[in-house]
Amino acid sequence: MADKIQKAYLYAKEAPSKEQFSRFQAFVHEKYGEDVVLEFRESEDFEGGFALRCGAEAYDWSNAGLLKQFKAGITHISETRDKDDIIPLIRDSLKSWTPAAMAEEVGTVRTVGDGIVNVEGLRGVTYGEILLFDEGIRGMALDLRPDATGCILFDDDGAVRAGSHVSRTGKTAGIPAGECYLGRVVNALGVPVDGLGPIATNEYRAIESPAPGIIDRQPVNKPLETGILAIDSMFPIGRGQRELIIGDRQTGKTAIAVDTILNQKGKGVVCIYVAIGQKSSLVSRLVETLRKNDAMDYTVVVNAPASDTAALQYIAPYAGCALGEYFMNRGQDVLIVYDDLSKHAVAYRSISLLLERAPGREAYPGDVFYLHSRLLERSAHLSNEKGGGSMTALPIVETLEGDVSAYIPTNIISITDGQIFLESDLFLSGQRPAINVGLSVSRVGGDAQTKAMKKSAGSIRIDLAQYREMEVFTQFTTDMDEATKNQIRYGNGIMEMLKQPQSKPYSQHEEVILLVASQYTKFKKVPEKRLREYINGLLEYFDENERDLQIRIDSLGIVSPEDRDEITRNVDKYTEEFIGGGD
Repeated sequence: MADKIQKAYLYAKEAPSKEQFSRFQAFVHEKYGEDVVLEFRESEDFEGGFALRCGAEAYDWSNAGLLKQFKAGITHISETRDKDDIIPLIRDSLKSWTPAAMAEEVGTVRTVGDGIVNVEGLRGVTYGEILLFDEGIRGMALDLRPDATGCILFDDDGAVRAGSHVSRTGKTAGIPAGECYLGRVVNALGVPVDGLGPIATNEYRAIESPAPGIIDRQPVNKPLETGILAIDSMFPIGRGQRELIIGDRQTGKTAIAVDTILNQKGKGVVCIYVAIGQKSSLVSRLVETLRKNDAMDYTVVVNAPASDTAALQYIAPYAGCALGEYFMNRGQDVLIVYDDLSKHAVAYRSISLLLERAPGREAYPGDVFYLHSRLLERSAHLSNEKGGGSMTALPIVETLEGDVSAYIPTNIISITDGQIFLESDLFLSGQRPAINVGLSVSRVGGDAQTKAMKKSAGSIRIDLAQYREMEVFTQFTTDMDEATKNQIRYGNGIMEMLKQPQSKPYSQHEEVILLVASQYTKFKKVPEKRLREYINGLLEYFDENERDLQIRIDSLGIVSPEDRDEITRNVDKYTEEFIGGGD
């Protein structure tokens, strides 16, 4: 039940005449009862007219308020009528338009601090609704309580004071969307921050939207090639999959995501990179890398750096996802990287604690699982009836000393379709990318591989697992039989082959050639110290002499027995030349 209104306030730059005040008083008594007392307050905010406030309702008859009313009417006409009829209707509206006594629901700021505002009076506000504060400050309702509304601010809270007015917009938080976002760097609100000018688009998408239902999806069976041999051969990623990249700080997590973006050049995949809580300098270097490799032509970077408020870091991945859904719903394939969700969870924890929500494990709120599940579930491979588009997610999570059993990592592991685990010891030993074969997995598996990759990969993962196990035991002895020595030598060769320079993704034919070569006996004859030289030379040799074979593999995605024989013949020939030409 609404509280009984005791007083109403009339605001204006100059005091009204007695006649004007009497009319306002009569309006108040008719609408709210005879007991309500009208009081005048001088205000510079309402120029050229008056504003009336009664409890949670406000009427704005100032110049700005009347213009707002008229704009709303014109917008309604343009949305409901044909374009040919708009001009005459606007002309008629100008002649006949009169201001109406339209009440807006208005709240009052109770407390403000650390980007969090408590507002009273907004009884009809909805979760996620955008609110407008004085001085044009924007916020979003995030905590609905019987006596107040908790709100996060998107702008600086310096202009918001206790007692400030808050008005509803009736709109949920959203972001502009369109093809014109490709090649741009924007903040979490879709505002460009790259200095290349404004982005003009009429599209608008809510940052929160339901995930596609089961009927609207189809199986994940089309490969999204990363260009990283270790991943494409052992942990393939399909279009519409959610594959977690997890590991300690500075182990190459972002490098894998960036290389995957670089590998989408010319493949019709739209890439979105969402930076959450990262240093601005790191994001600048990443954008420069993408630009240098012509990858910004098909990429959007959403940046919510560490200097941004927790509110902007909180909405950033949802804003990036909304952009991805725009392209996915148009039948396109999308790759989205969330870097990283550990910092996203920390930002949400800060907001929740400031909103005085009950803390749970590690001080995170009880709904922190839902925070990421509702985000990652929006990645999908849509059915043909829905356009057949897809959105593939590569969330990144940072661990502490390799502890994958911590709260946030286990939450996200349970949501995703597999994980690529990067190990610090491997990274420090020079293995780049430092992928732990034992802890990494893709739950889609061979369904997301081309026939060429599936046939060429063979038993490489099992061979590596055996090598790692044997390597542990042989550390304590030098007395090994010849078979064990060959197994160790072969494993060292595979590990060397899986090393890859940063920003140099392999094409499919290069991966197939290396995988077939690794299973061939001649590969084992190469001295370990010259393996890197051998691998680079082998790829150059095929590039110069077997262009037709490479085109066939890339275009058809298969390796026929004849092609396999041709690869082995060329490997044999090059290896003999390489070993014979060695020291």
